[in-house]
Amino acid sequence: MPPRSRSWTRSRHSARATSSTAGRTRERTTRAKKKLGEALRRTDAAYAGGLPAYVTKARALLEASQRGDNPFDGFSPSIPDGETLTFGGQKMAAMEEEGLVAARKTGFVLVAGGLGERLGYEGIKLELPVELATGKSFLELYVDYVLAVQDRARTDSGDNSLVIPLAIMTSDDTDAKTRELLKEKGDFGAAPGQITIIKQDKVAALQDATAALALDPSDRWELLTKPHGHGDVHALMKTSGTADEWLQKGIEHVFFFQDTNPLVLHTVLPALGVSRSRNFAMNSVCVPRRGGEAAGAITKLASTDGDSSKDLVINVEYNQLEPLLLAATGKGDVNDDSGFSPYPGNANVLVLGLKEYVQTINGKDSGVVDEFVNPKYKDAAKCEFKKPTRLECMMQDYPKLLRREVSSAKVGFTTFERFVAFSPAKNDLEAARSASKQGEPPGAAGSCEYEVYAAHASRLGLAEKGVYKKTRDVSGLTGLYGGPRIVLLPSFALTQADVSSKVSANSLKLADDATLVLEGPHIRIESLSLNGGLTIVNARDDATLVVRDADVANAGMAFTDIADADLPSSKPFEKIRGYKAIDEGSLRVEVPGPGHWVLTGAGELEKVGDKAEL
Repeated sequence: MPPRSRSWTRSRHSARATSSTAGRTRERTTRAKKKLGEALRRTDAAYAGGLPAYVTKARALLEASQRGDNPFDGFSPSIPDGETLTFGGQKMAAMEEEGLVAARKTGFVLVAGGLGERLGYEGIKLELPVELATGKSFLELYVDYVLAVQDRARTDSGDNSLVIPLAIMTSDDTDAKTRELLKEKGDFGAAPGQITIIKQDKVAALQDATAALALDPSDRWELLTKPHGHGDVHALMKTSGTADEWLQKGIEHVFFFQDTNPLVLHTVLPALGVSRSRNFAMNSVCVPRRGGEAAGAITKLASTDGDSSKDLVINVEYNQLEPLLLAATGKGDVNDDSGFSPYPGNANVLVLGLKEYVQTINGKDSGVVDEFVNPKYKDAAKCEFKKPTRLECMMQDYPKLLRREVSSAKVGFTTFERFVAFSPAKNDLEAARSASKQGEPPGAAGSCEYEVYAAHASRLGLAEKGVYKKTRDVSGLTGLYGGPRIVLLPSFALTQADVSSKVSANSLKLADDATLVLEGPHIRIESLSLNGGLTIVNARDDATLVVRDADVANAGMAFTDIADADLPSSKPFEKIRGYKAIDEGSLRVEVPGPGHWVLTGAGELEKVGDKAEL
């Protein structure tokens, strides 16, 4: 047999190589198809009714978008029923006391599905420090508050088995890091099972006005998904079984709040008190807003056809409120004699009656809040999008579900002064500086921190409704609170009555740059002069501490701006503030054992009795 030519051998090898390459390509394609199929199955399972229901809703909403439909056509606006509470007022005090009773049967839901990208932070917002005086993270502060409410509820009711539950809604972006933080910190002292995590999934992105599902332009086997919005919390409270479980355990109210507004904790008890006394199935926490301000407003909408079953009390975005009011009154969204709009600003904090809530989310919509779509069109015919969009939902649109399932339910609001209730950390330093120059609230981590100090100083009578006798400029943010940095932790006081009973009138003399932190329920201040930093901790139930004739002076904490050139190399939580805090010699006093103790002189702690004077 003649020998084979070299060209024949090369052809044979080439054919084998081509066959092998084609085989690998088929394998990759098969794996990619399986990946796409799994993504479709996962997205289908995560949405009530599956992808068919999602696409059907999307097509209807996109058709309405193309027509330019106004969701509030056929409604006439008016001022809803609610309460306005003033700091230091008798009604505020009464509602705080009423809220203490309601809190014994209240669960908390923290909505925390977003990362800190808008803040200029790459991690989860819950791990950021609220303020640098203590360094406590947002999540630690919120758990501390729940545990302080629980301790008070146990004391007031005499039931030491009482548990106040907390649910946290996470997302694909925040779930793992939130769980890691809780594990690392031992749930910040919460009991096993006291904290429940419910994770939201993303929804399929939409490619065009036909509601075709969008694929990654660089990979036709990759399904594009996007966040669905914080309205998912209601469906998750159903599908996780959390709402039903809480109802069976005797919970009567649920307090929903978001991740980076620490002042919201001042509203919990009075808002609960209003809900309990007014029998509100839904109570929106609000703040005053100016006419035309770019903030949603709680509004009563009456159907113009006279069918009261369609009436709503709901958040209306400012750009929708203006035309509604113009059509109804000819005046638009304007201020009244108070200098504010009569339509209160939505803080996106809700108190819901659990009985009506469970009935509603177990109804035909399964807790899926009415959605909306906000495509950016690139053609006049409104068929093509500039980029894929998706259906979205917001938790404050819950009244639409409630109306369908419990038509008789009462919906109202409770308005608080801004310094009491609202200071979200949401903007990065550059955006905050720009807002500050224009006289607008900066909404930054740093401004949030100083508004915490201002609110606590106001509770001690050292500031007037968040305003001190002087201001300070901090890293390009002008006109911030200029007084002593004060932190009253939840374990020290839950109500203004608590503060007044523990800190004697005119008992404090604090330097403008002083830092004072109070932690623990059994602390009383009779007289304290402070020039520097002082942290007092009494975590014991068998000990009491009185601060009497104390005159403490030390180097304290130094808060220093960071030069812009040094910001990139700064610690992430300092970078977003533009400043840092260094403890140069503050005094920390912690009660070491049972008995009655006195802090006096230059900061000496003396035991003066073997029994606590509770």
